[in-house]
Amino acid sequence: MSDYQIINTNPADLPVVYWLFEEAIAYQKRNNYIPWNGFDKDILQQDIDSKRQYKIVINREIVCIFSVLNSDPFIWQEKEDGRALYIHRVVVNPAHHGQNHFKKIVTWVIDYALSIGKKSIRMDTWGDNPKIIEYYKKFGFRFIEFYTTGCQTELAVQNRNLKVALLEMVL
Repeated sequence: MSDYQIINTNPADLPVVYWLFEEAIAYQKRNNYIPWNGFDKDILQQDIDSKRQYKIVINREIVCIFSVLNSDPFIWQEKEDGRALYIHRVVVNPAHHGQNHFKKIVTWVIDYALSIGKKSIRMDTWGDNPKIIEYYKKFGFRFIEFYTTGCQTELAVQNRNLKVALLEMVL
């Protein structure tokens, strides 16, 4: 396994972060997935400013980014109880697809969640993509339910009016 670091992104990373999202949307379209309807630069900037966004770096190259939130009331609604840590906006550098970076994220997030007293890890993904739901289940997430998000401005553009599958891993 390659040596890697998981560290916070910083403002200098924004051009790469935007490029990763553009590439993810192009990938979704090429593979006939329902693509994100753009991406929210303001929320990505907020993630960086509040140190919620992380990057996996190998040999000084960003191979993956993801965000971690302490709450997610706009997607998890009444299920939001303060006991979970939420994984959002996972995007892999196209040159590094298929290299199991999500396993690195899960391992890191479990350690982080336990260190701050969280009892579970939650995430959402496209509800209309059973392949990706099954992929996440292989890492220990269980399917909770389908939910269609609203259009609140607090949600990233790519998460508005979207059918998602809610997933949870109890620690």
